[in-house]
Amino acid sequence: MELNNLTAISPVDGRYRKQVAHLDHYFSEYALMKYRVIVEIEYFLFLADKKFFRLSAKARQQLKKTGENFGLDDAQQIKQIESVTNHDVKAVEYFLKEQLDKAGASAVKEWMHFGLTSQDINNTSIPLSWKNFVEHEYLPSVINLQHSLHQLAKQWADISMLARTHGQPASPVKLGKELMVFVERIESQVQLFSYIPFSAKFGGATGNFNAHHVAYPKKDWVALANEFVEGTLGLQRQQFTTQIEHYDNLAAHFDAIKRINTILTDLCRDTWTYISMDYFKQQTKKGEVGSSAMPHKVNPIDFENAEGNLGIANAILEHLSAKLPVSRLQRDLTDSTVLRNLGVPMAHIAIAMKSIDKGLGKLLLNQAAIQQDLENNWAIVAEAIQTILRRENYPNPYEALKDLTRGKTSISKKDIHDFIASLKVNAAVRKELKAITPHNYTGIHPKY
Repeated sequence: MELNNLTAISPVDGRYRKQVAHLDHYFSEYALMKYRVIVEIEYFLFLADKKFFRLSAKARQQLKKTGENFGLDDAQQIKQIESVTNHDVKAVEYFLKEQLDKAGASAVKEWMHFGLTSQDINNTSIPLSWKNFVEHEYLPSVINLQHSLHQLAKQWADISMLARTHGQPASPVKLGKELMVFVERIESQVQLFSYIPFSAKFGGATGNFNAHHVAYPKKDWVALANEFVEGTLGLQRQQFTTQIEHYDNLAAHFDAIKRINTILTDLCRDTWTYISMDYFKQQTKKGEVGSSAMPHKVNPIDFENAEGNLGIANAILEHLSAKLPVSRLQRDLTDSTVLRNLGVPMAHIAIAMKSIDKGLGKLLLNQAAIQQDLENNWAIVAEAIQTILRRENYPNPYEALKDLTRGKTSISKKDIHDFIASLKVNAAVRKELKAITPHNYTGIHPKY
C-alpha cells in the first residue's frame, strides 16, 4: 500500500502525523542530509577563508545558496547518488562537487570534505540539528507548559484542598501550591539541562588529524578545528576522540529529558486522580464521545495519552543514553543506526506535551466537591490541636488525639469541638483551637 497516515506502521507517522510533522526539519533523512550539506559547505568556506585555496565569489554564492535553499529535490538527488556509492556522506560530497562544477569551480572541488571522515560530518551535523531542535522546539515547549502551570497555580492560589499521604486524608494544602511543586521541579531540571554542552567530534579518521597533518604539518589543526566547530557551528569540540564523539553529553541530555518526562508523568497521574475524585470537571465538546457504551462519561484521555507517550519516550531514551557512549575500540556502526531513531522519542514527547496542554485547558474546578471533602474530614485538624497542646505543655496530647481520631469512620466538627471543650486549658487556648478548621489549616509557603 502507498504510505500515508492510515498505512504508516508507526503512529508517529500515522495517527499523530499532524502533531509532529514539523519535527521532520530536525530528525528526518531529509534533515540529516540538509545538516550534512550545511556542515560540508561551512567547512569548505572555512578553508577558503584560511587561504588554503582561492574561491571565486560566484562559487561562494552558489554554495551559500545551495545550503540556504536545500530542498526535497536536492535530497532526492543525493539519494540517487547514494544508490551508486552505497555511502550516504560520500553522496553528499559528490552532490556538492557537482554544485562546484556548475559554478565553474571544478579546480578546487577536491577541497570539499578535505581530510575528513564521515563521522566528522555526522558528529557535527547531528549535534547541530539537535541543538536547533532543543533551542527552538523542545525547551520552549517545556517552558511554555511550566508557565501554563504557573498561571493555574496563581488562579487557584486560595483554594484549600484536602491532601492525601499514603492515600489517606492528611493536612490540607492550597491547590495552587501543589501545582507550584511541578513548576519548581520543571524549572530545576531545565536549569540542569542548560548546563550540558552540545558536543561535537571533528578530528579525522581516528581523532588525530592524521590526513590533515601529513598534508600540512605546519598548520595547527587542533586550533583550526576548534575555531571551526566552536566559532562557526556553535558547538563544543571534544579534544580527544576516537572516530566518533563520546556521546556522554548527548546521553546527559537524554537523562535530563527522562527526568522531565518523569515529572510530567507524575503531573498526569495526579491530575487524573483529582479528576477521578471529582475535584475537576472537564469541558465537553459538541459531538465528542467519552465512551462507546456509557453516554455520561468524559474520560481524562489527554492525561492518559500523555502518560503513555512519555513512557514510550523514556524507554527509547534509556536505550539511547545507555548505548551511545559504548563503542568497540575506535568505532563500530551501532551508534549510526541508533541515532536515526533520535526523533522518535522526541515525537512522542511532543505528542505528550500537546496532550497535557489540551488537558489542562479543559479543567473546570469543582470547588463544591473540594470543600465537601474538607468538611467530611475534620480529623485532619488533630495534628494542629496536638501541636498547640504540646506548646502549652499539656500531658500526652498526641496520644489523646490518637485515641479520639485513629481508625474512626467519621469525625465531625462536633466531635472535635466536644473534645476541645473537655480539655483543661484556659479560654484563650480553647478559642484558638476552635478557630482551626480543615479549610484554614493550610500552613504557609513562599509567594508565587
